[in-house]
Order: sequence, then structure tokens, then C-alpha cells
Amino acid sequence: MDQPVRPGVLPLLLVGVAGGLLSGMFGIGGGTIIVPALVLWLGMQQKLAAGTSVAAILPTAVVGATSYALQGHVDWIAALCIAAGVIGGAQVGTLLLAKLPTGVIQWSFMVFLAFVIVSLWFVVPSRADRLELDVLSGVLLAVIGFVTGILSGVLGVGGGIIVVPVLMFFFGANDLQAKGTSLLMMIPGSISGTLGNIRRDNVDLRAAVWVGLAACICVPLGTFIAGWVDPFWGNVMFSLYLAFILGQMMVRKLRAKKA
Repeated sequence: MDQPVRPGVLPLLLVGVAGGLLSGMFGIGGGTIIVPALVLWLGMQQKLAAGTSVAAILPTAVVGATSYALQGHVDWIAALCIAAGVIGGAQVGTLLLAKLPTGVIQWSFMVFLAFVIVSLWFVVPSRADRLELDVLSGVLLAVIGFVTGILSGVLGVGGGIIVVPVLMFFFGANDLQAKGTSLLMMIPGSISGTLGNIRRDNVDLRAAVWVGLAACICVPLGTFIAGWVDPFWGNVMFSLYLAFILGQMMVRKLRAKKA
């Protein structure tokens, strides 16, 4: 049986820096950066990388949400509604992560990235928009949170790449409000998912600490950049980065099939 890969501190810190900057810029937990980096660049197994990413997202989300909240860009009620669903969904996701074959997880992640890449070109954020909630929209946000929690647990992402476009496109939030609210809702989901992964021995806490430490230091800079960059061009940059990651993963998968 292969021994688990134990990445060095410096590579883990570099992964955290990238994850933290993009987390602050786009309101994501950083899993779309952290998971591919751990798997493709540092050689970690896919399942362990997903579990480690969920743990690393916790400090990143705390610092990112605080940065946005201090600027008045968090809808606390919406975040609580989403978080209520995320907590349960994260437990289901970590259970599926332990049961599903690695190949299924990898292809699911690639399909997921393709969906996000396309959606980013259709969401046109505006700084003038504001999120307005009623009882029905609160319930819908909880359902969205449950689905997000499942994907977070299975794929190792914080869920922001689902929640941010949904809040902007379907609930009328501006881009900064969507990002701040997204980061806040990740906190309970990350805690729930990490506890589930620890019970199933599916997380490298050492790697998560180093990645999370570097990420949370860099998040405030990312939030500053988010307010400075035009929302449309922010979406364009993010979609291009995800397309690069998706291409790398597909090439690696196809080469493995031929070998």
C-alpha cells in the first residue's frame, strides 16, 4: 500500500497564499485552488486532499467574512439560512466522500468546474443590487445550503462558487454582498465537514494548518482587490483560472487511462 504523501511546508504555504488571495477576491473558500494544487502539484490522494481542503477553509472563511463584514458587505440572515442547510449537507457529503470511488469524485469535480466556468459568463454582477429576503427565499436558501454542503463535503470546496453566483443571479445581491455572505456561511459548513472527515480519518490536519494559516493572512488583500477590480473582469479572471485547472485535470485523467 502506498504511503501517504507528506508535502513540505513551503509548498503548502504557497498553496495557501493562492487560495487566500482568490478566496478574498471571489468569496470562495479556496477549495477550487487548494484541491487541484494538493492533488496535481503535491501528489496528495484526491479524497485526502478534499478533506484537508475543507479543514483549511475554516480560518480562511473566518478572516474573509470578518473583512467583508467590517465593510458592511454581509447579509447575516441570508448567511444563517444557507448555513442551516450546509451543516446537514456537509455531513452527507463527508459520508459520500468516504464511500464513493476516487474516479467518481474526480469526474464529479471536473463537471462541477465546467458548470461554474459557464455560469460565471452569464452572471452580470452590479454593485447597486441589494439582497431582499422573505420566508420563501429563506427556505430556498436553506435548500441551496444543503446541496452546497453535500458538494463541499464530497469535493472539498467551501461552496462559494455555488453560493456567490446564486445570490447574485437569483436573489439580487451585489457581488461584494454575495462574496461576504458566502464566506460567512462557510464557517459552520467547514466545521461540520471537518469533524466528519476527522472521524473517518480523511484529513491531513498538518497540511490543513499550514495552508489555512497562509490563506487567512492573504484573504484581506483579496477582499481589497475585490472592491477595486470591476465585477465583470473579476468573473472573467476567475473563469479563466478554473478553465486552466480543469484542463490540467482532464489531461492527467486521460493520460492515466492510456497508461
